[in-house]
Amino acid sequence: MSSDLQGSAHTPPAAKAADTTRDNPWPLRRLTENIKIYVDRMSTLWVEGQVVEYKPRPGTRMAFFVLRDVDTDTSMTVSAFPGILDQAGAGFEEGARIVTRVKPVFWERRGTLNLRAEEVHLQGIGDLLAHIEQLRRRLSAEGLFASERKKPLPFLPRTVGLICGRNAKAKDDVIVNASTRWPGISFEIREVAVQGDNCVREVTAALMELDGLAHVDVIVVARGGGSVEDLLPFSDEVLVRAAAAVGTPLVSAIGHEGDAPLLDLVADYRASTPTDAARRIVPDLAQELDGLQRSVEAMRVGMHTRLVREAHALDLLVKRPVLQQPSAVLDGHTHALDTHTTALRHAIERVLEREVTALTQARATLTALSPQATLERGYSLLRSPSGKIMRSAADVKKGDLLEGILAEGRLVTQVVGSTRATLPPA
Repeated sequence: MSSDLQGSAHTPPAAKAADTTRDNPWPLRRLTENIKIYVDRMSTLWVEGQVVEYKPRPGTRMAFFVLRDVDTDTSMTVSAFPGILDQAGAGFEEGARIVTRVKPVFWERRGTLNLRAEEVHLQGIGDLLAHIEQLRRRLSAEGLFASERKKPLPFLPRTVGLICGRNAKAKDDVIVNASTRWPGISFEIREVAVQGDNCVREVTAALMELDGLAHVDVIVVARGGGSVEDLLPFSDEVLVRAAAAVGTPLVSAIGHEGDAPLLDLVADYRASTPTDAARRIVPDLAQELDGLQRSVEAMRVGMHTRLVREAHALDLLVKRPVLQQPSAVLDGHTHALDTHTTALRHAIERVLEREVTALTQARATLTALSPQATLERGYSLLRSPSGKIMRSAADVKKGDLLEGILAEGRLVTQVVGSTRATLPPA
C-alpha cells in the first residue's frame, strides 16, 4: 500500500474536476481556488429577499445582515459598508423586504460564499416602514408624542373601554387579568378588525364612540402582537391622530416588546402585552388591602408613639414647680412689691417729717415776727378811724379819736394831749 501511495504522489493532479479519481484527488485548496475563480467571474446582479438578522454596530467598518428568500428557507450573509445601509432609509431593519445589487464573494480559507451589497433599496414592507418613519418624525415635530400631553391613568376606573379583535385571546387576557386583580370591574367592549383594510376605520370609530361615554374612564386598544404587516394599521396617520384627539386616557397594548407602532407613541401608556395593560389599568385588590392594613397599623403605631411622647411631656410639665405651687411664681414679685412699698412709705415719712420740722420752724419764726406777738409782750397799736397806724405823736392832735389794739381786745380813746419825741443827743 505504501508503494501505491508513493506512486500516486508523483502523479500530476487532474486538470478538471471531472478527471479526479480516488487515487488522483484534488487538494482542497485546488477546489477552493477554482470556486473563487468561478465566483469572481460572476457579474453583479440584483436579488430580493427579507432581512432576518441585522444588529447595527456603530463605528464598525463593515455591516452584516442575513438575507432570506421570502418563499423558502434559503438564506445568505450579506456584507455592506454602513453608508450603503444608511442610504436605504430608516426602514432598513429586521423584517424589511429589500432589493439589492450584490457581487458574490467566495472566501477560500473558510470555504464560504456570501454577498457584498453595492446598493440596497427597500421594497414592499420596507417602503411602508420608511414612510412610517417619516410620519413618526413629522408627528413628533408637531408634539403629538410629547410627554406633556400624556394624561395620567385613573387609579380605579369605573368602566374600562376595551377595543380588541373578535373572539381574540387579547380580549380574554385583559378581562381575566383585570378581573382577577379587581373583581367586579366593568367593561365596555368593542370588537373590531385589528388588521387588514377595515382595521383603521373600525378602531377609529370605536375610539370615538368610547371617548364619548362619560362612564368610561380609560380605553385599552389590545392586540396580541403579530407580524410587521399585521401591525401596520396601528401606524396609520388617521388612527394615530384620532388617538391623540381623545380626551379619555388611552392604553396601547397591540404589540410585544420588539414592536413599536406609532399608536404606542401617542398613547398615554404603552403596555408591552394585553396582560401588562390589565395590570396597569386596575390596582391589585389584595395588594391594596394589604397596603391599607399596613398603613392602618403604621398609623396606629404612630398615634400610640405620639400619645406616649405627649403624655410624657405633659407629665414633665405637670411636675414643674410652677404648676405644683402656682403662687410660687408670684412670691418673688410680691416680696419685691412689699420691699418697694416699705421703702416708699419710709421715704414719704422722711419727707413729711422734714416738711413738718420746716413748717414748725417757719411757724415759730412767723409767730415771733407777727404783730400779735409784739402785742402779747405788752405793746399796743393805735390807728385812726381810717385805719392808719399811728407812728408819731405829730400825726395826732388833741381831741382825735383813736382805736387801740391790744393783745386781748380793742378800745377807743381820745387824745387829750401829745408830746413830741426828742432825739437823743448826738
